[in-house]
Amino acid sequence: MKKVAIIMGSDSDLPVVEKAMNTLSFFGVPYEVHVFSAHRTPDEARAFSLHARENGFGVLIAAAGMAAHLAGAIAANTTLPVIGIPVKSAALNGVDALLSTVQMPSGIPVATVAVDGAANAAFLSVEILAVEDAALAKKLSDKRAQDREQVLLKNRAVEEKYNQSKS
Repeated sequence: MKKVAIIMGSDSDLPVVEKAMNTLSFFGVPYEVHVFSAHRTPDEARAFSLHARENGFGVLIAAAGMAAHLAGAIAANTTLPVIGIPVKSAALNGVDALLSTVQMPSGIPVATVAVDGAANAAFLSVEILAVEDAALAKKLSDKRAQDREQVLLKNRAVEEKYNQSKS
């Protein structure tokens, strides 16, 4: 199975990306975590991206706040799918990171999830890898069925508590 790389611009992004790590672990998807800055370590970020495919990666997740150039810098140096996680910052509540992550030029796409949306970045990674992995696709289907049942259980509890019987 291909690995997923989770790259963050700073270790202060760890509380956000831990949700991605937990989700990937749940599905048994191997991953590596790295700290590379688009601005402070551009050579290392570029080298990682250039060699990601040959190093066994299938998807790259990049989390960054504020200017959030990391996902774009990663995507510029690989043809692997890149998923950007805009990280909330104090200045603009993550809107700055969201816009920086989602506004990519034609030909260099970055799939972008919600601000601090690390779990969905991992789910999207799993879906991408599951295109060619039937066992992983089954795990995804099973998870969705479990989630459906949880919602239906909550619905029944709410209905029983708040709906008046029709007699």
